[in-house]
Amino acid sequence: MNRSNVTDSTVSIIIPVYNGANYLKEAIDSALSQTYDHIEVIVINDGSTDEGETEKIALSYGDKVRYFRKCNGGVASALNMGINKMRGEYVSWLSHDDVFYPDKIASQIAFLHSQTSPETILYGDYDLINAQSEIIEAIDLIDPPQPGHMCFALTVRYPIHGCTTLIPRRCFERVGMFNEDLRTTQDYELWFRFAKIFPIVHQPKRLIHSRRHEEQGTIIMNRLHMREVDELLKNFVHEIDPVELIEASGKPLPNAYAYIANSYQKRGCYSAALQASRYSFRNIGELALVEKCKLFVCLLLMEAKGYISFILKAMIDTSMKATI
Repeated sequence: MNRSNVTDSTVSIIIPVYNGANYLKEAIDSALSQTYDHIEVIVINDGSTDEGETEKIALSYGDKVRYFRKCNGGVASALNMGINKMRGEYVSWLSHDDVFYPDKIASQIAFLHSQTSPETILYGDYDLINAQSEIIEAIDLIDPPQPGHMCFALTVRYPIHGCTTLIPRRCFERVGMFNEDLRTTQDYELWFRFAKIFPIVHQPKRLIHSRRHEEQGTIIMNRLHMREVDELLKNFVHEIDPVELIEASGKPLPNAYAYIANSYQKRGCYSAALQASRYSFRNIGELALVEKCKLFVCLLLMEAKGYISFILKAMIDTSMKATI
């Protein structure tokens, strides 16, 4: 697509929802209030079981909203259905409990004019709100990763809020859709695949209200979420390009893997930490003797601590299952 045609592009705002009657109206209203004219709003009801309350809200908007209902399959399956139904050239994901600022789409379309690739993916900053829609914290990314270093950034932190993104439809056509086997980490798994091919660029502007509340999936399914994160990060360590790892971290390869291992251990992702430490061991021969000895000792201590933590966690999980 030519840059000159971007301003005429249709943006499909996809709202997946499951039992979301408490916040859905606020989300839909924010989508319909966009100052950008060329939008469609798609609501995907992921098999809600709230006696029709969610459906009633969606249907109350008539033909302003394209509404679809499906059997429950998780957020990834709902987003994939929305992508398959969309008519636009760009995808904008809006969680049913989040809220777009009125100029979210317009500002992103304008920002695209400064980008050279028609496959550029945008993401931005956001305000955190509580259950009462009060702003509790501003989240501004101070040091965003360079587009070519995004795989490393995704490996060590969480730079992208999915609902701030604007994604060309062609990216899904080239790379594939959200992984429906993942219940809580489907977004970061896809961002990593995207980052291998497409530029993912930060727009320094707060674009949404992101709601923090006790009914969120990552809170309700916390144990599942931690297992998924641990497994996902193991895969990231295995797949990241060593050249990017050296460039983005500014460290020799074994030290970069050790840095990742330490980061994972602090986050409680012990299986991923062990994976990263083993990659560090494999490459330790690249260092000078003194540095090699220092890192070797650190890795041994990290491995020992990791194994102990891993075993304790397994024992706790087994105990909890036995109690249940």
